[in-house]
Amino acid sequence: MEPTTVIRKPLITEKSTFESSVFNRYAFEVDRRATKPQIKSAVEELYKVRVLSVATQNRKGQMRRNKFGHWRSNALKRAVVKVHPDDRIELL
Repeated sequence: MEPTTVIRKPLITEKSTFESSVFNRYAFEVDRRATKPQIKSAVEELYKVRVLSVATQNRKGQMRRNKFGHWRSNALKRAVVKVHPDDRIELL
């Protein structure tokens, strides 16, 4: 898989901003088929940093409703990447 298809987008939340400043961990939305080694190599290639570890989460879709009925939103995979202490990723 290409690095640009593995990493869909960075996740910018209050928690991920805190973790990036204190623990040097960054969160990304990734392709559901991507493995940890693929995510590691994609982040290293796209952002030119050294990755120490990758943690993934499979998030199931939430139930949504409106006046026409119920449906489930799309499931997504999330990766939290720990970067070497000397490296930084500028997401903003």
